[in-house]
Amino acid sequence: MRELILAMAMTLDGFVSGPEGETEWIFTGDEEAIAWKVENAWNASLHIMGSRTFEGMARFWPTSTNVFAPAMNQIPKAVFSKRGAAILPKAIDAAPSGEPQPGADSWSTAYVASDDLGEEIARLKAEDGKPIIAHGGATFARSLIAHDLVDQYMLMVYPLALGRGQPIFSDLAQPRRLQLVSTRVFPKGAIAQVYRRA
Repeated sequence: MRELILAMAMTLDGFVSGPEGETEWIFTGDEEAIAWKVENAWNASLHIMGSRTFEGMARFWPTSTNVFAPAMNQIPKAVFSKRGAAILPKAIDAAPSGEPQPGADSWSTAYVASDDLGEEIARLKAEDGKPIIAHGGATFARSLIAHDLVDQYMLMVYPLALGRGQPIFSDLAQPRRLQLVSTRVFPKGAIAQVYRRA
């Protein structure tokens, strides 16, 4: 049985992006924070995401030499989309820049989850292995949270208040208590906060 971990970057006032999806504030260049995130990315047997996040990542990671690229390319993926297999990229090797990296073809062979969200997550959790890591989009994260499908929240909280933006806890039917498991403060002020269901 695999657990589902939601990995998100968040501002002090609880937004995961600005109103138009702005996320440039995430890229602080904090090497310790980056190393922590890379280590956690490798601690997955599956990366899952919504369709918009998948499409953006499938254009970027296959030819990237970024430190996150090996984990993002080599670990299997699942994309949640009603479009079916049409969401999958056709030819990674035809990417506009750079050579395909090891594991790049995993984007074109990702599992496409098109059925009920809860049923699909239950099927994926039923398999053995390391945790499933979910990557937002705010919309996908809100759906996972609203349906109480997340076992652990891995939040990187940045020392910034946006005032307005995209929240992920706004669709809760009632308050949800969480238990703080760990915290870690990084040199440039970000704090990793890991929570589980209370």
